[in-house]
Amino acid sequence: MHLRPRLNGLTDEEYCWEPVAGCWSVRAATDGRFRIDGPAAQADPPPVTTIAWRMMHIAVGCFAIRSSAFFGDGSVPDDADMFDPRHEPADLPSTAAGGVAFLEDAYRQWHGHISTLGETAMRTPLGPKGAYFSAEPMAALIVHINRETMHHGGEIGVLRDLYRATGATTRDSRLTVSA
Repeated sequence: MHLRPRLNGLTDEEYCWEPVAGCWSVRAATDGRFRIDGPAAQADPPPVTTIAWRMMHIAVGCFAIRSSAFFGDGSVPDDADMFDPRHEPADLPSTAAGGVAFLEDAYRQWHGHISTLGETAMRTPLGPKGAYFSAEPMAALIVHINRETMHHGGEIGVLRDLYRATGATTRDSRLTVSA
């Protein structure tokens, strides 16, 4: 309701805009498939990330891997927790239109799954699939995913505002940093 309208008119240049050097984004790996930059562990300090990175963090990190872990099709072994990389798609979209469609699909799947849960399922602890959330109920995971989506969705909005307001026109248009 709030994030999706902010993605209308997103261009490929804006999707991959790196306002400062060293941004994390979605890039082609050596095998030609597109993947999200960054190590599994949190970087300190955290890097600036592109709209593409933030959209895929929401689509994959919030929706797709949780859908796969808790409601999957059986293609990932049952012992895999929700952070197991086998839940991640092998290839991510490299274009704005592809990114928006992927995010919409990942959200629709997640929402479709959780909307069928009854009160008992919402209160039941996640168990081993939940990793460090194992003692938490599905309701707590849903709240966490909502917070993540709002947080990164707001950042996408700010990046879009900066792209427009600074007159950026390419993915390499850098913001000027002054001391």
